[in-house]
Amino acid sequence: MTRPVSIVGAGPGGLAAAMLLSHAGAEVTVFERHESVGGRSATLEGVTPQGRFHFDTGPTFFLYPRVLADIFAQCGRSLEDSVELIRLETHYDILFEGHGRITASSDIPRLQESVARLSPDDAAMIPAFLADSRRKLAAFRPVLENPFNSAADLLKPDVLRALRLLRPFSSVDDDLKRWFKDPRVRLGFSFQSKYLGMSPYRCPSLFTILAFMEYEFGIFHPRGGHGAVMRAMADAARQMGAKFRTGEPVREVVFENKRAVGVRTDAGVTKADAVVMNADFLSAMTDLVPEKNRKRWNDRKIARTKLSCSTFMLYLGIKGRIDGLAHHTIYLAEDYAQTLRDVENGEKPPPDPCFYIQNACVTDPALAPPDHSTLYVLVPVGHERDGGPDWRVEAPRYRELVLDRLARAGVPDIRERIVFEKIMTPSNWNEELDVHRGAVFNLAHNIGQMLNLRPHNRFEDADRLYLVGGGTHPGSGLPVIFEGARISSRLLAEDLGLRPIGTAMPMAGTNGAPARGLDETVLEGGIA
Repeated sequence: MTRPVSIVGAGPGGLAAAMLLSHAGAEVTVFERHESVGGRSATLEGVTPQGRFHFDTGPTFFLYPRVLADIFAQCGRSLEDSVELIRLETHYDILFEGHGRITASSDIPRLQESVARLSPDDAAMIPAFLADSRRKLAAFRPVLENPFNSAADLLKPDVLRALRLLRPFSSVDDDLKRWFKDPRVRLGFSFQSKYLGMSPYRCPSLFTILAFMEYEFGIFHPRGGHGAVMRAMADAARQMGAKFRTGEPVREVVFENKRAVGVRTDAGVTKADAVVMNADFLSAMTDLVPEKNRKRWNDRKIARTKLSCSTFMLYLGIKGRIDGLAHHTIYLAEDYAQTLRDVENGEKPPPDPCFYIQNACVTDPALAPPDHSTLYVLVPVGHERDGGPDWRVEAPRYRELVLDRLARAGVPDIRERIVFEKIMTPSNWNEELDVHRGAVFNLAHNIGQMLNLRPHNRFEDADRLYLVGGGTHPGSGLPVIFEGARISSRLLAEDLGLRPIGTAMPMAGTNGAPARGLDETVLEGGIA
């Protein structure tokens, strides 16, 4: 019997669900409001007389590929055959304003040598930190792989065993103090909390595993950017029978009583036995789901939700190459704590911002025309709120400030070299990509919004409505979103009687063995 399933949004979670559910036997239709797939992981293209520039729109670090490799394998396909993933020897340079640098690498002796220039004692503690994080990641696995539908799920034996290592009421920075005395070193192992849009002084200590995962499993660049991965996922889903209706925004989810029975677009109503929501959770709830069908996540609850930060973005096509700049560079302001406070209160953009630069053409020169480069510049700022800055007024001034600060990171004379430019502000994220208040990392990952307190994979307020993306359990970040899509797809397949969708394959590479390449992880299986 045919079981039609509608997926709203062709971002990473929606694409993973489309693959898994098509392979499980569902008749999948994906609705995407834009003309191309990928959502915040799509390719941004800049057309100039010099040629075409290609940028990652959002994520630029491809981490932990074994989760997606596992999903491809479950669908009888190979990620390696679909996308070329280039492992970076130097993960990134971390520049501390006026106070040294760390060159990050999975070559641990090389990493220790770099850290020792700041603190020899801290460098000596890196192996112990990695060993502790290895145990923490193994303990976290059942949390990441399974749904949390109620408080009772917190009492499962494997979750209770994990609590001792997860230290849920300590912050990332507090946890790192057990290993590292120098605050710069702690920043080098904690700035990754920004992947979740949070401060390391507030982010739960569990997320020290983010830095560990980089060192244990490496950082990759997909040739062609993250958009190439999204297109490969869409191609795989199409080959299994999924249909894509791009340029066709969903106007509402259609309900009969409490059950989702389809979606309505400008072309009419498409009936479905289940609906998967991959649109930004808070925007989708307020725009697409009537309040009567979301008792827990009503408008008042949504208004009280704690949000992640936003970003101010510069996508620059420039003349020439910048060979002295790493593929990834993180520049941390001298008063990092004050900068984070400015981001959190959101009243004004930080006057001395931290920022991140992707200089992808040192690895993938085809992203730009010959003798040109792409520069992607990300500055954390507060999400949109009452009393916050008017970005229509603020953006030109802030652009000049950011360009001035780029010179400190090794990008001088940038203004004269720009041949293409696009700016994204919190307002643009909201208006162009429908990101609620421009909070690009979705709901904050605090203790009150994790596990069973985060929106559930099988949406708790309506039948046959399932959630994927950073706004649901387990949370944000591409590997986590892919795993969340697997959880939601597994639940949907069980409910509709489709072919079963398995959990992750046996864990590999977290037992003290050195980090390995993707080819070995595909052979050995994946981890969520």
